Amino acid sequence: METLSNLECFARAAATGSFSSAAKQLGLTPSAVSRNVAMLERNLAVRLFHRTTRKLTLTEAGERLADSIRSNLEGLQDAIAEASDQQQEPSGVLKVSMASVFGMDYVLPLLPGFLAAYPKIRIDWQLDNRHVDLVAEGYDAAIGRGSELTPGTISRTLARVRIVAVASPAYMKARRPPASPQDLAELDLIDMRSTRTGRLVQWMLRDEHGNEAVSPVGERIIFDDPGGLCKAAALGLGAAFVATSHALPYLQRGELIQLLPDWSADGGPISIYYANRRYLPPKTRVFVDYVADAFRDQDLAGRF
Repeated sequence: METLSNLECFARAAATGSFSSAAKQLGLTPSAVSRNVAMLERNLAVRLFHRTTRKLTLTEAGERLADSIRSNLEGLQDAIAEASDQQQEPSGVLKVSMASVFGMDYVLPLLPGFLAAYPKIRIDWQLDNRHVDLVAEGYDAAIGRGSELTPGTISRTLARVRIVAVASPAYMKARRPPASPQDLAELDLIDMRSTRTGRLVQWMLRDEHGNEAVSPVGERIIFDDPGGLCKAAALGLGAAFVATSHALPYLQRGELIQLLPDWSADGGPISIYYANRRYLPPKTRVFVDYVADAFRDQDLAGRF
């Protein structure tokens, strides 16, 4: 009987066409994946892959084996993972990356209850706005908006982000309220620079009638953090486009007002990301479920 690790390495390599990609998904080194596949080939006395320096392709025997074990292997992996989770109490260091303002406003308040439920888990959280590579950087999970799914990563949507234009009442007191997105160009604009592309962010604004307009930029005041945009706008430095989730506390305190209430932009989903590998550690599994349940049960998604 071939070991599960041999078969799993073979199946991942067959699906990705690369020992390196399979290794990232499995949390192994490429040489370990290659050794497991070689052991499987020796035990079966058949070549499963054609190997070149640039390409890895299945032989005819390899294609038959991959087709035969695919569904059976997944079912066996699920059964083992479920049995293991039921016996093992979640523990260990939970390394998570998330945006600073979002983390402090929405996830950090969940921490007392989470640690009370899972006392053996230790927290190592990075509050930063950059996108991380879960596998390469050793993160258990990440929470963010607009991340591209790398091989071996899946996402679970928590909420959809709505982008609105805001300014302080003091700033707008002596100014004519904008009647259209084009009128915003007459105001001092506080821009956001994408940490991923380095470019100033522009939004496709839409109203309730389906009309569209691209948000203008000012290029005088630029931040790479949404918290900075909100604070600068509240200080009366100009108008900014921000997510309602970031602006909400300022709006509730009267420090900001919404401009063009009929216009907004879809900022896309904010999601929790984790490695799509079998035997997901219990600490990661319970964290993902805890956050997703909190967003649903506490209606946190409604704040976005």
